[in-house]
Amino acid sequence: MKKQHWPSGAMLGPVPPALVSCGTVDNPNALTIAWTGILNTIPPKTYISVRPERHSYNMIKDSGEFVINLPTEKIVRAVDYCGCRSGAKENKLEKCGLTVSPSVKINAPMIDQSPVNLECKVCDVVHLGSHDMFIADIVGVNVDESLLDEKGKLHLSKAGLCAYAHGEYFALGKQIGDFGFSVRRKSVEKRRKQQTREKVKYNGKNR
Repeated sequence: MKKQHWPSGAMLGPVPPALVSCGTVDNPNALTIAWTGILNTIPPKTYISVRPERHSYNMIKDSGEFVINLPTEKIVRAVDYCGCRSGAKENKLEKCGLTVSPSVKINAPMIDQSPVNLECKVCDVVHLGSHDMFIADIVGVNVDESLLDEKGKLHLSKAGLCAYAHGEYFALGKQIGDFGFSVRRKSVEKRRKQQTREKVKYNGKNR
């Protein structure tokens, strides 16, 4: 594999083009953030990096709250629009046909059209340069019930999530493994494949 060496740059991808909502239910705003992720498990912590000139910056800084709304294929046009336009000049949510509902533990609203909403409370702000990083505790998670099976297990594969890489949006594709599959005992893997084949065969008979 022959490679070129480039100067340093923000080339990590794919990342989630998260639709971040802030403000209140009566005065909501949303912006699209690609620089986000998980920082810690216990307690669960996340972050978003925001340019200080963004309209939402002071709303998040003053309230100390925001919601990360996971993006889907169905709303990718709205996700892109909210990253290109300013809430100081128009009501982006209304323009995109997006609606909000009250969160459970914070005042910042969640976006209804997103299947998973992470309620976040800011615990620290780190000044980095072009962006300030809002480190936050995830104080609540709201999940669309259609993504849960009869045992209450979450199946994000049903959500139709999308990703962002180098200026382009992508629909998440087929599953190619699950956590631990590389070290799982072959007998367990074989049994799982057999169960999958039997399930497919059963479903085929009952169409």
